[in-house]
Amino acid sequence: MAEDLYDILGVSRGASEDEIRSAFRKLAKASHPDVNPGNAGAAERFKKITAANDILSDPEKRRQYDAGEIDAKGDPRRPQWSRAGAGAGRHSPFGARGFEGRAGAGGGFDDFSFSDIFSDVFGAAGTRARRDAQGAAPRGNDVRYSLEVDFLDAVQGTKKRVTLPDGGTLDLNVPEGVVDGQVLRLKGKGAPGAIGGEAGDALVEIKVRPHPDFRREGDDLLLELPITIDEAVLGGRVEVPTATGRVQLTLPKGTSSGKTFRLKGKGARGKNGHVGDQLVTVKIVMPSEIDDSLSYFFSEWRQTHSYDPGRK
Repeated sequence: MAEDLYDILGVSRGASEDEIRSAFRKLAKASHPDVNPGNAGAAERFKKITAANDILSDPEKRRQYDAGEIDAKGDPRRPQWSRAGAGAGRHSPFGARGFEGRAGAGGGFDDFSFSDIFSDVFGAAGTRARRDAQGAAPRGNDVRYSLEVDFLDAVQGTKKRVTLPDGGTLDLNVPEGVVDGQVLRLKGKGAPGAIGGEAGDALVEIKVRPHPDFRREGDDLLLELPITIDEAVLGGRVEVPTATGRVQLTLPKGTSSGKTFRLKGKGARGKNGHVGDQLVTVKIVMPSEIDDSLSYFFSEWRQTHSYDPGRK
């Protein structure tokens, strides 16, 4: 006997949609092949959990499953009937009168309809299956995944390997400039369709990990650059990290903290193909120790060069 789908997810038959969703996420996370490499048992559990969720998370499929119209695989369930004659007609797919027509004194097949057979034998699901077979076969469900990528990989683009519910893997091209929350659609990589229908799609939501130094605003990248007191006073060339490598930035003499410099074309690529800039904001960092010579120099300098930094 096939295992009950509610038992697979560990929920009661009266469980809410949120309870089913929460149970699936918990079990899928524990059994995912990515966290159980080489574990065939975990891969098999992951497949069963995913298949159970595909039915119980869909209100219509869940109703059909609860009513016994479909089995644990989502296939129409054929009920049992008796062929013992008209007396057992209530068990027959043709009703109590067997092959007798429903109209006309002579009986026969005047009012006979194949839709009645499908409706009685398979229920509503069977009627839909016949209709889909005549027209478009039902498409498989879309399957959702979440994929974490590093900040700089999101800016530059990268390739990542995604593990599918059946244990297979898929090499995914993460496009240059992808943003947090963006969903990539992989055609035909979702759940298989019924009765030969096309497979659904895989929807991969990108989660971009924060970077300790860079931030993104639109297509621009923001960076705070520490500089020394002598670099601020005397100016000079300093190295600046960018998403594609280090570049030289020229500081003018007397550069103050908070001054922002723009590096053209060093940002991220947007959806329209436009590449943003990198905005570098400098921050003066004092030495960890102030020695006597530095203290003496500034005490003397202050006597003849005092100025208002803007506090007034």
